[in-house]
Amino acid sequence: MLLAAIDIGTNAVRLYFSNVYEKEDIIIAEKASLLRIPVRLGEDVFQTGKISGEKCKKLIKTMRAFSLLIDVYKPVAYKAFATAAMREAENKIDIINNIKSETGIQVELIDGIREAEMVSAFNDIRFRGSHSIAMFIDVGGGSTEISALKDRAFIDSNSFRIGTVRLLNDKVKDKEWKKLKKWLKRFENDYGKILCIGSGGNINKLIKLYGQSHKNILSLKDLKKGVKNLKKYTLNERIYVFGLRPDRADVIVPAGKIFKFIMKHTKSEFIYVPKIGLSDGIVTLMYKEISESQKNTKTKILS
Repeated sequence: MLLAAIDIGTNAVRLYFSNVYEKEDIIIAEKASLLRIPVRLGEDVFQTGKISGEKCKKLIKTMRAFSLLIDVYKPVAYKAFATAAMREAENKIDIINNIKSETGIQVELIDGIREAEMVSAFNDIRFRGSHSIAMFIDVGGGSTEISALKDRAFIDSNSFRIGTVRLLNDKVKDKEWKKLKKWLKRFENDYGKILCIGSGGNINKLIKLYGQSHKNILSLKDLKKGVKNLKKYTLNERIYVFGLRPDRADVIVPAGKIFKFIMKHTKSEFIYVPKIGLSDGIVTLMYKEISESQKNTKTKILS
């Protein structure tokens, strides 16, 4: 079935259409279309605590366009969620209400823990190896969400106010890095046996530039080399030499720093990058809800 998800993130706003189905008891979400608009709500929020009128207008226009596309594509269902920047904005309620009145789209504000759980909900991971824990790591503009699973069963998750846009604006406190390190230490008995699974546009670009993209693998060694190499170039040079979008060229190095930190402290030699994100988790959960509802309806009819 065709499902859609809107992800209002710190760096960009995304509209994702996906064909979702089950195969051998595994839910698979195949991308049908993806539209990404770099609104950068975090630039305002991390400096002033609010989303400016200018950013709000751009966001409303984006959501209005998304509403029209949803009307054309006609997915079975769709949901819209807002993450780090929106949840920290003092004027978030007014903006969410404006989006509803102007576009008809109801935006749900989710906390970091829920965001982490949603990312890990996408279970179409066919990697095999001698790993005891799978650790889903989603690095965004305002925060980093991590979920730990064992044998596909959820163990724990956490959210940290460490993000690429936040790092660019020098808004990440030392205590947040210590909080992340302390949380990772909970899994120290499994260090070296943790499968790090990365999501987000930055890690996808890093593996394309420096990793084994055909295997969806980026080693820690290559990640370090890649970040070091990117640092040699100015912002404009990264755009010209690597063909990066302006809103990717500046955040890709901070993203690399975050992934390096996590891999180093879990003693992970590589990170697996299956090109998933929050939107995949959203449509996966939507599919589960719809399927369960349909089963219950059939049960009632049969009874």
